[in-house]
Amino acid sequence: MKGYVLTVERVVPASPDAVFDILADVSRHHLIDGSGMLQGAREDNPRRLALGTTFGMGMKLLVSYSTVNRVVEFEENRLIAWKTGPPGFMGRLVAGRVWRYELAPVDGGTLVRESWDITADHQRLLLKLGDIYSGKTRRDMERTLERLSRLVAGEGAREDPATPDHHA
Repeated sequence: MKGYVLTVERVVPASPDAVFDILADVSRHHLIDGSGMLQGAREDNPRRLALGTTFGMGMKLLVSYSTVNRVVEFEENRLIAWKTGPPGFMGRLVAGRVWRYELAPVDGGTLVRESWDITADHQRLLLKLGDIYSGKTRRDMERTLERLSRLVAGEGAREDPATPDHHA
């Protein structure tokens, strides 16, 4: 992790618009989640993400919880990022993680760069402690890009043996 940003990248064998269509569709996030934490999208989520839209996700890490996310960066077919955390008082305590996907056309498809940016996260010091968490996060991000690659290549997001089928 460089500073407070952890980044992984992979060339995905599809056009940037095909990759972006999956990232901008919250109902498909469970197909690519490499962490096993995502339990599903809320039914009232927008059909397609855009700058400023909010969406909710059911999550599980030991216990079930939900997140509220707001799209904070958006450039069609090039960049999408959302900040996770509840609004109001709790948001001032636990919010601030940004999940960012940057897309660039390259020979053979699209270079997808996924970043977990905790620079503005109120728990960044706790989150950065030790290699265990950042190692797990990096592995989960690599799994996400692998699942994304298989999905856009038409193979579907076949289950990784270490990753439950209910995640995104």
